[in-house]
Amino acid sequence: MKLIRRIVMINPIPLYKVMYQQMGPQHWWPADTKMEIVIGAILVQNTNWNNVDMALANLRDETNLDVKQILALPLEQIQELIRPSGFYVNKSRSLIGVLKWFDHFNCDFPTMVKHYGPSLRKTILTLRGVGEETADSLLVYVFDQPAFISDKYTRTLFTYLGYRGLTNYAKLQKRIALPASFTYQDAQEFHGLLDEFGKRHLKSRKQFSQSFLAGFDRQKMTFKKGSR
Repeated sequence: MKLIRRIVMINPIPLYKVMYQQMGPQHWWPADTKMEIVIGAILVQNTNWNNVDMALANLRDETNLDVKQILALPLEQIQELIRPSGFYVNKSRSLIGVLKWFDHFNCDFPTMVKHYGPSLRKTILTLRGVGEETADSLLVYVFDQPAFISDKYTRTLFTYLGYRGLTNYAKLQKRIALPASFTYQDAQEFHGLLDEFGKRHLKSRKQFSQSFLAGFDRQKMTFKKGSR
């Protein structure tokens, strides 16, 4: 008989409620349109938003961030426009691939959700230069789908709360169990709260120890699930 191993799962809703009560709504994402979010999600990899803002400003001046106009540009011009974001050669190719995918559906996000159904995330991950964090960010902020974004700030917070082994994105992601009542609006708000908390309180353990979450009982969001 095989032994059943108990996996410690995390329902993060109690944490979400405490953070929302303490910090209020964040309405987080520095973008005016969903296509700006898409472009920014590609350009922000391995850099910061100040650099992304410069690259976005270049693209906006040249194309008004219109997908067809961007795709009509020569590759070398796209690379020059996004140069401030760094790694501009690889990012230009990723950007073109992603924008072609959206353009195939005329950037009709609800149609794309309907077309791919539950395989949407898997499909996004097949796009060049798109990893799990970018895929989940697109799900939440572009496709209006509930998902949990296990970025570096979030993994640091959960580590400080006492969870072990969260060495990469997937390690935390596979332990998160979101309830059916968790909406995409909740997902957007929760990620905004986590990001803002990280900026304020996660530069060091000492800084975290002085925050309102220092005494948070992680048992409130922990349960065990059997696995063979």
